Amino acid sequence: LEASRAPASMASAEQFDGYFLHIAQQTRGIEPLLETFFSFLRRKTDFFSGGGDGAAERAVLNVLRREQAIADRESAKKKERQDKERREREKAARKKREAAEKAAAAEAPPAPAPSLTVEELDDEGKPVGKPSTAAASGAAESVATAAEAPATEAEAAAEGDEQAKGQAPVDNGGRTDTYVWTQTLSEVTVNVLVPPGTRSRDMVVAITPTTLKVGLKGHAPLVDGKLHKRIKADDSMWTLDDTAHGRAVVLELFKEHGMEWWKGVIEGDPEIDTTKVEPENSNLGDLDPETRKTVEKMMFDQRQKMMGLPTSDEMKKQEVLERFMKEHPDMDFSKAKIMEGGSQLRLSLQRLNPLLHPSTTTHENVYTSA
Repeated sequence: LEASRAPASMASAEQFDGYFLHIAQQTRGIEPLLETFFSFLRRKTDFFSGGGDGAAERAVLNVLRREQAIADRESAKKKERQDKERREREKAARKKREAAEKAAAAEAPPAPAPSLTVEELDDEGKPVGKPSTAAASGAAESVATAAEAPATEAEAAAEGDEQAKGQAPVDNGGRTDTYVWTQTLSEVTVNVLVPPGTRSRDMVVAITPTTLKVGLKGHAPLVDGKLHKRIKADDSMWTLDDTAHGRAVVLELFKEHGMEWWKGVIEGDPEIDTTKVEPENSNLGDLDPETRKTVEKMMFDQRQKMMGLPTSDEMKKQEVLERFMKEHPDMDFSKAKIMEGGSQLRLSLQRLNPLLHPSTTTHENVYTSA
């Protein structure tokens, strides 16, 4: 009998939604709404006096428990549906990333062309004439050659040491005492660990474009500080979930500038070594040609760095230098000084001694590279 009455009761309840919404708007709160309803039962019915001692309380508890069970089932179904959708998105993103990785790994994209400036020095090492600039291919970065001075090698070593600072990234992110984080080019996922059984209403979470605060009500914040980079606060969100790390507040923060890797989440917290980040390319197919070219170049250079090999820019500049050396055999490259400025590669060198090499001349002071 109870089961057959349930659908009718639900349909009847929905018929009065408009009335209850109107009352709720007038009373402005759940507790005032309940007080108004029970006041009506007290004043206009024998609800409190007609059923004997405790009858009213039992009736209210029965209805409350029944509605609570329905709410719990609906919440569980909603969570299950969200988890399923998230798993499907992750699976689709993983397949897309693997396919894009294979396509991007086929070849390195061409690098933009810098210019090569050549300056001739006399026997005393002083400049002769004005330096010339020749178009070449490559971009402005440090050029590692056997002819570089010891000081240049020391600077390169110092730069390598600087890049090596920071934790080795895990899933392109890291871990602190209170949270674990991962990232893609477009977003950062932060798992802030909380005690088992923590509920959403126990949490205090504040997300702004430049700051993040997460904590339990009545306790010191677990996370509170300035973000490493700006985010799109309106697009970012948080949920409370059971993760592989335990009960956690899961924050999805969308980067304002999506073409860069973060060293950390909060300023002052431990940072990671971004030179060891594995480039994310799950959405290369959705990018415009120019942006995709930039991302593919970054991926290639990142893999080269991880293997201790020259980047695409360094390879181009090395080719320029080797071609120039071949075209100018009368130049002495043993004391070559290779300097960098803006998008130019500057090369200071000396011509071979004409007494030892009579086939060479000394009247030229400007050289160009095809």
